[in-house]
Amino acid sequence: MKININHWLIVSVVTSSGLIVGCVGKGNNDTSTCDSSVDTVSIMTTQEPIVFEYPDTIYQSAKKVDFRVDTMLRDVDGTLLQLVDNYADTPGVLTFRGTPSRTPHFIGKVNGEPSKIVVDWVFHTDVDTTKTDYGVWGGGTGWTGQPLMVEWSDEQLDTIRNKASKYVKDSLKNRELIVGSLCGKIYFIDYISGKASRKSYDVGNPIKGTMSFDPSYNGNLYVGHGVPARQPFGALIINLFDHRRVSTFGRDAKAWRGWGAYDSSPISAGGFMFRPGENGTLYKLFTTDNKVKIHSTLRYKVDGASPGMEASMAVSRNYGYMSDNHGNIIAVNLNTMHPVWHYRNHDDTDATIVVEEENGIPMIYTGCEIDKQGDSGFCYFIKLNGLNGEVVWEQKISGKKAELSKTTEGGMFASPLIGIGDCEGLIFSNISPMKPGNWCNFIAFDKATGEVKYSTPLKFYSWSSPVGLINEKGEMFIVTGDTYGNVYVIRGCDGKILATRQIGNNFESSPIVIDNKIIIGSRGNEIFKLSIE
Repeated sequence: MKININHWLIVSVVTSSGLIVGCVGKGNNDTSTCDSSVDTVSIMTTQEPIVFEYPDTIYQSAKKVDFRVDTMLRDVDGTLLQLVDNYADTPGVLTFRGTPSRTPHFIGKVNGEPSKIVVDWVFHTDVDTTKTDYGVWGGGTGWTGQPLMVEWSDEQLDTIRNKASKYVKDSLKNRELIVGSLCGKIYFIDYISGKASRKSYDVGNPIKGTMSFDPSYNGNLYVGHGVPARQPFGALIINLFDHRRVSTFGRDAKAWRGWGAYDSSPISAGGFMFRPGENGTLYKLFTTDNKVKIHSTLRYKVDGASPGMEASMAVSRNYGYMSDNHGNIIAVNLNTMHPVWHYRNHDDTDATIVVEEENGIPMIYTGCEIDKQGDSGFCYFIKLNGLNGEVVWEQKISGKKAELSKTTEGGMFASPLIGIGDCEGLIFSNISPMKPGNWCNFIAFDKATGEVKYSTPLKFYSWSSPVGLINEKGEMFIVTGDTYGNVYVIRGCDGKILATRQIGNNFESSPIVIDNKIIIGSRGNEIFKLSIE
C-alpha cells in the first residue's frame, strides 16, 4: 500500500495489555518474548512528512546473538524522540559520510567533464615518533580519517572567540575544518586559506577513525583513540566553544572484550548519540545540562565471542545497522537496544554499511575483507533487506592477503557510494584483490541485481571511500584515492579514468567534497584541499 500524505504518522501498536515496547533474544538478563497480537492501531498526525517506526520485533536469526542491555538512566525514556535525519538541515559535514544512512550528502558540483586535479593548499601536521606495541604512527591521517567541516554562525563564532580566546587565531572563520591525526592531535583549519584556525588539541593517542560533531551544535566533538600509545586510552568528548575536555572514558570494566579503541564515528538519532566500541559494546548517550551520560549499553556475543566494531553504525529511522570484525551484521532497535536480526557475512567486516530506503523498505549494502578465510578467499559484497536481514543478492570477488611491509588483507574497506544522475541504479565501491597487476578495482554494481556493470583497475589497493560530483547535465563523476597517494577522477557511467595524479603519501583516509573541492588527509603529515576541474 502506498501512502502519500504530507504529514507525520506516528503509529503505536497496542495489545490488550498495553503498548508493545520490546522483544529480546537470549540475553543474559532479558527473557521476555514478543507478542505479535494487535488489538488496535492508533494514529496521530502533525504537520510533518510521513515517517513510520520500523516494527519492534525479533527474527529467528537474532536468537544466535547472546546479548545484555543495561540501562543507567532509568528516569530517561529510551524511545527516540523523532525518526527524522538530524543532519538533513544542519550545515556542515559532522560525521562519517555526513548522514545517519552513511550515504554522503556532500555531492560535489563540477562544470562539464573534469580532466584536471589541482592542489589548492597543503596543511602539515606534526609527526609522532613514539614506539608503541603496534608500531610508530607518525602523522597525517589513517583509515577512515575523514575530515569534518563545521559551519559556524556569526553568533557562535563570537562565543568561541570570547570563551576560547587564548586558543583561536585570526584565521578562524565560519567554515572550519576539523581533522584527527595519527600524531594524536586534533587540527583546526580554515577552509579557504588552509591555515590553522586555532591551536591543535592534544588527545594523547593516535586518532585513526572519523570524529563526530553533535548536530545540535552544542559544541561537543566526539573523539576516539585508535592505538594505546599512552594512558588513558579510550573515548573523549571535547567542547569546541571553550576548547575544553567534557569527558574522558577509559577502559570499561563491564565490556565483554578487552580492546578499548574507538574508530567508529558516533551518530546522533532521536535525541541520543550512539557510539559503537571495539570492546564489543554499543553505547547510547544522552546529553543533559551540558553533561553527556551513558543512557544504556548493548553488549553481545556470537558463538561465544564478543567482536569489536571498527565500522560506523548506519541508521534508518529507529534501526541501527552494525558490522564487526567477526563478520556479524546486526540490526538493532535503537528504542530498546535489542537485536532485531543477525546475518553472518563470512569474514571481518570493517567497511561502514550504507542504507537506502526502497519503497519504504531499508536496504543495506556492505562487503567483507579477506582475513579470517585464510590467505585467499572472497570479498562478499551483499544487499540485505534491512527489516528482516534476508539476502537480496550477493556478489563474490576473489582476492587474497598480500605480504607488503606487513600482512595486508584484501577485500573491501571502503564504504560504498550510491549513484545519482546518469548513474541512478548503480552502487560503487573500491574492492582490493591484492594481486600484483590487479591490486584494486573500482567497481560499479547494479543495485537491483548485484551484476557487475564494469570494473576499473586502480594502480594500488584502496581503503578510501569514493565521493561523487555531478555536472549541469546530471552526469556523475567519482573521486577516489589509493594507498600509493594517487587521486583518480572517474566517469561514473562507464568507469573511464579522466584524470589521475600522485599527490600524497598514502590515501587510506576518506575525503569530503564541497562544490568541486576535495578535502583529504594522507599518511605522513599532510592534509590537502584539491580542485577538480
